Amino acid sequence: MRAKKLISVLAIVLLILMVVPLTVGAASAYQTYTYSIDGEVQWSPDAYAAKQSVDSAYMGLEVPLKTPNDLITDDANNVYIADTGNNRIVVLDRYFKLKMTIGEFINDQGVPDSLNAPQGVFISSDRIWVCDTGSSRIVIFDREGNYLRILEAPESSLFDNNAIYKPVAMAVDQYNRLYVVSSSTYQGIIVLDEDGNFQNFIGAQAVSITFWQIIWRRFQTEEQRALTKSFVSTEFNNIALDQDGNLYVTTSSIKEQDLADAITAGQTDGKNLPVKLLNSKGDEIMRRNGFWPPAGEIQYTTVSSEEIFGPSTIVDVACGPEQTWSIIDSKRSKIYTYDYDGNLLFAFGDNTSMLGSITTIRAITYQDTRMLVLDSSNLSVMVYERTEYGDLLLEAIAAQNNLNYDYAIECWKRVLQHNSNFDAAYVGIGQAYYRAGDYKQAMQYFEIAYETKNWSNSYKEVRKDWMASWLPLTLLVLIIVIVLIAKALKHVGKVNAAVAVAGRKTKYVEELYYGFHVIMHPFDGFWDLKHEKRGSMRAALTFLGLTILAFFYQNVGSGYVFNPYRNHSPIWVVIISVVLPLGLFMLANWCLTTLFDGEGSLKDIFIASCYALLPIVLILIPSTILSNFLTESEAGIVTFLNVVSYVWAGLLLVFGLQVTHDYLGGKNLITILGTIIGMAFIMFVATLFTTLLIKLVSLITNIVQEIQYRL
Repeated sequence: MRAKKLISVLAIVLLILMVVPLTVGAASAYQTYTYSIDGEVQWSPDAYAAKQSVDSAYMGLEVPLKTPNDLITDDANNVYIADTGNNRIVVLDRYFKLKMTIGEFINDQGVPDSLNAPQGVFISSDRIWVCDTGSSRIVIFDREGNYLRILEAPESSLFDNNAIYKPVAMAVDQYNRLYVVSSSTYQGIIVLDEDGNFQNFIGAQAVSITFWQIIWRRFQTEEQRALTKSFVSTEFNNIALDQDGNLYVTTSSIKEQDLADAITAGQTDGKNLPVKLLNSKGDEIMRRNGFWPPAGEIQYTTVSSEEIFGPSTIVDVACGPEQTWSIIDSKRSKIYTYDYDGNLLFAFGDNTSMLGSITTIRAITYQDTRMLVLDSSNLSVMVYERTEYGDLLLEAIAAQNNLNYDYAIECWKRVLQHNSNFDAAYVGIGQAYYRAGDYKQAMQYFEIAYETKNWSNSYKEVRKDWMASWLPLTLLVLIIVIVLIAKALKHVGKVNAAVAVAGRKTKYVEELYYGFHVIMHPFDGFWDLKHEKRGSMRAALTFLGLTILAFFYQNVGSGYVFNPYRNHSPIWVVIISVVLPLGLFMLANWCLTTLFDGEGSLKDIFIASCYALLPIVLILIPSTILSNFLTESEAGIVTFLNVVSYVWAGLLLVFGLQVTHDYLGGKNLITILGTIIGMAFIMFVATLFTTLLIKLVSLITNIVQEIQYRL
């Protein structure tokens, strides 16, 4: 009896476990995520959860919305919708119920007038500003919807004569300056005073013109220039005002390839990026300190089984709490939210038929703890409510903004309890430790997120403290090392000079010492290397082995800035990467120079090539040691040293082959170019032969299997 009851209970528990995951998975129409520093998607909890979809019937509209274009809230959480197709502004209360509509009015001349296809609306402390796009003007109402005045199109000699003033979005700062986005104006944001008088343009997008385009246009006539494409800035499409009076502006007219290149390069100047932050003077002040520039999608993957390629198409921006801000991607119907430093906090959205999905995303705004998104296809407003996880994110950001670093660390750790994949949380903890003066602890958290820039700042402070304590000893050790190197080089020089007149067979150590003479005096050195037998195969093999070890040490011993992921290749991979190209080069050179009267044998070429590798050994090992003491901003020192070693070795290889084959400079360069082509040919033949061999083995195997099957 007890056994039956136990079986029944287990069956019920199993049934619950089978059903609950399906229910939870179906509750959300989208997956929230962020990106790691290497561009990989990191799934995270939902920061905002879909609460309801507000349509025209819920709002209480007798005439449904038609082609709505803009959405904004005021300080009382009332909602304003630019209902473009119905030539009106729809005003809802905080519960999304109709308060009034603004469409028809009596103008200054006492004549009945009306809005004409308004595309933008902005709310100041006491006014409603409407971008009356169809009539090329701005119409101002009070907060009760009463008409106040009209601002006609501004006049200025700075306007393009062919441009039409079409205001589509605007913002008004605390000094009653108007910032207007005109869809046909490429000079930037139009700045007007409160009476509508033109002040200036700010924030014009940079233009990329190639050198050849500049040259070609100099030879064109005025008529030809008029017929060709004008090199003008791209237009902005939307604007938002933050709490400090700065302006977030967006554009969707940047070339996709330019945008993709800017994202890949981690561009921070905003030249080819779709979102800018401008101060009142028009200076670009956006912080782009995140892993990737704030531009929406990083991986151009598929959405809802439809293949969507290319970067995001950004059509609106909204300022949120604690200096966060969000942009929307009309191509993917997604929302991307960033902090003030440009770190991606979360991204979500989809265009399925479930609650929370957006068919055609058009505008975004914040309402207290909610995020409102305008769906222009479904003619509705999607309401998202901030979740507990979203509250934790804001709490951590608020603590950081308020310089409460201890509490910020606590908050970020609570965020990690909900989402251990959130690299920005590790960076946040590291920044809090950094500002609190605990630099070593900060470095540990930056390393977890593979964040080299902030790690470098922390390491500078650690290094500064270390140098303050150990500077005298460090200088003493450095002086001793320099003296020892100078004495060693002097000793090597004496040995080389003595061996040159000794008239006897050289020893192994003397053959190694001779490498230092070769790299400093290449023409005499390579001549004696071949004709006076100052070198040998054993010394050449030693230099080749040391080169392999130098590359392997670079692979495993580079500093954190140069290898944050601590990726290491096995020794056999390093051996192949050195020996294979060098061997191909020597073989191709020998084959070619044999046909063109080259005097060097394959052995001579091998010895000369290996001796030419010595600068790589001498520079690569010290530069690798040095890389452990440098920051990201100082990484160019190691890069420069490595380039010097490669160029030095390359020049020695050229000079060595010239002396070995007794060629003149021009003929030597031609044969080296032919050698490179020969390497490609050898690789092609080897690949072809390998492919044919594999196919032959496969054919024989199939024949044997067929015979066995028949028997």
